[in-house]
Parts: sequence; structure tokens; C-alpha cells
Amino acid sequence: MAIETAKWKVARVPARLAFLALLLGSFSTLALSQDTAPAVLTRLQNHINQGSVEEKRSALFEIRNLRSESASRIAVPALNDKDAMVRATAAGSVIFLPKPEAARALLPLLTDKSEFVRTETAYALGKVGDRSATAELVRLMKSDKILEVRTAAAIALGENGDASAIESLIGVLKSRPKEDEEFLRRSAARSIGQIAQINVTGDPTVLTPQNFLPDKFKDLGSSDATGPVPKIFANAVDVLTAVLRSKDESDDTRRESAFSLGAIGDSRSLDILRGYVASQDPYLAEICKEAILKIERRAKTSS
Repeated sequence: MAIETAKWKVARVPARLAFLALLLGSFSTLALSQDTAPAVLTRLQNHINQGSVEEKRSALFEIRNLRSESASRIAVPALNDKDAMVRATAAGSVIFLPKPEAARALLPLLTDKSEFVRTETAYALGKVGDRSATAELVRLMKSDKILEVRTAAAIALGENGDASAIESLIGVLKSRPKEDEEFLRRSAARSIGQIAQINVTGDPTVLTPQNFLPDKFKDLGSSDATGPVPKIFANAVDVLTAVLRSKDESDDTRRESAFSLGAIGDSRSLDILRGYVASQDPYLAEICKEAILKIERRAKTSS
């Protein structure tokens, strides 16, 4: 079974966000089908237009689970609801609109007065995956006063897969490590590799490590990358290498840096990665093994 060591929105989340997440999950949702018949949509629309806060949020959860464009369209007015919890819930409910439309609907909420709304909107934009959001997500990651919001933006940039965000993500890692910024740093490290992976394979899914099985049982995804590593990714190698070597970095940040070195595929990383395949940290050791396999596969394809 694949083991994922970094579950976004779980590790080291401050208490106030953990409470809000618990509050969101505490509302019961209806058993949903994929039926988006007019009667279903009308019922949901009535709840959003005229219901209480609880009814609106319950309808929005149902819309999210329907995973359809027609249902997501009903959620759009809730993005402007006077209640911040409704706006935050709506952000995750419009993501099944066409990508450009969903991005246009969500982008204004990145300046919402509620930090929780800004956080959930950033996460939603990552799920949408439209690169028109890159500039605003970069701005949010750099300048928002709330660390959780900045971290959500860093995660979303990885899911968007836009290579133009690489330099900004590198900038996060160039700063001196601070304990309270651990989640931001590991998110930035992962997102660099995730962007590289999306550009090579089109797959945004990241498992670190992929599994602990022998090499022949590892499914590292298809890759037809050949030739030199694009400069925009190669620029990240030195910074990621420094993070991997640093004793001041958290274990998770070092693991994500090793993953990203493998995703980038620069042969310059082989020596540093080989130095950690016998690490006492079994997760780091396995990630480095997988990174080496990816780089060697790229080198073989290019030869």
C-alpha cells in the first residue's frame, strides 16, 4: 500500500483551524446520489437562496459531493454570502465548473476579510488547477499576514502546475528555517516537485514515498522526458539540495526536498540522494531511492 507521509491540512495545523475543520465536519450531510435532476437542483438552490446558515452549508456539502458542473453553478451565489462559513464552504463547492469560470468566481475571495475564507479559497483554486490563478496565489503566499493562508497558497501552486511559480517557491526555502513555518516550507518544497511532475507526466498526485516494496514493484508513473532539465527547474536544485542537507530543517521538509529532486530529474542530484539511501529515517531513505530511479530513468531515455 502506498504510504503518504504528508497529508495536507492535517499536520501541525493550528488549533483554531482544527476547530473550524471539526465544526465543518460536524454537520451531517445527506446520503447523496449522482442525480442532478432539475428537482434536486431546485431544492439545493432554494436552500442556498433562502435557508439558514446550516441549511446553506448542508446544501453546499451536497453540491460538492455531486461533483457536477450544474450543481457547482448553483453554489456560485453563496460565494458572496454574508456569513464567512458559508463563503468558505462554497469555495470548495464550485470547483467542478469549467476551470476558467471557477477561477474567475473564486479569485475575488483571495482578498476576503476572513482568513478562513482565504485559506479555503486557495485550496479550492489548487483543485481547480487553472493557471490564471498563479499570480494571485503567489501574491497571497508572499504577502498574507496569516501563515495558514500563505501555506494554502503554496500548496495550491503545486497543484496548479504552473512553472512560473517556481522562483517564488524557491524564495520560501531560501529564508532561514523557523519552527512555526515548517508546514509552509515543506509545502513549498513539495510544490516545486509537484510542478515538475505535472509538467513531465501530467499527474498531480504525489505519494512520498510511493511504497516500500522492491524497485520492480514501484509504479513511478510514465515519463517521456528527455534532454536537459529546463532551467527554471534546474535553478531549484541547489536550494533543494541545501534543504536536504540541513540539520535545521524538519524531517518532512527534507523528505519533500528529496522527492522534488527526483521529480526534477537533474543528474546533479544523484550523489546527494545516494548519500541518504541508508538514512536512519526510513521514509527519507525510500524517497531517495525512488528519486534516484526517476533520475536514472530520465538519463537512460535521454541517452
